[in-house]
Amino acid sequence: MEITKNTVVTLDYTVKDPEGSLIDDGHHPLVYLHGGYDGIFAVIEEALQGKKVGDNLKVKLLPEDAFGEFDEELVLVEDASMFPDNIEVGMSFERVAEEGEEEIVYRITDIADGKVVVDGNHPLAGTALIFDLTVKEVRTASAEEVGHGHVHGAGGHHH
Repeated sequence: MEITKNTVVTLDYTVKDPEGSLIDDGHHPLVYLHGGYDGIFAVIEEALQGKKVGDNLKVKLLPEDAFGEFDEELVLVEDASMFPDNIEVGMSFERVAEEGEEEIVYRITDIADGKVVVDGNHPLAGTALIFDLTVKEVRTASAEEVGHGHVHGAGGHHH
């Protein structure tokens, strides 16, 4: 069966950066509903169109096709007094959005001299990603999956 609109696709995959460092070992297969439902990066979905079980491909995503370019304006230095005493590097929190703004998740990247550095960029912003993909399974999506716009059951959404 070919990957076409409204098929459920299961992929074995790994993700590396351009230097070959492993970013995601793909320990769990990736399962998504094919056909513009935003379950996978658009460039990958386009590359998978028409593929069959067993097909293998490598797809390189530029930052703008993945997690975006790194935005220096999303890196802020704040006074430590604005935070609880138990904060640590690596912790994340959501900034309360103003009306009409998107919520941004910030990560604490440094704490020093009474200051806290927070970064609202995705950890992979500015990084090209190389996906090594193997099509493991393709099946027709159920009417319920198509209606909901996502996969149900194993590897998918549970209601």
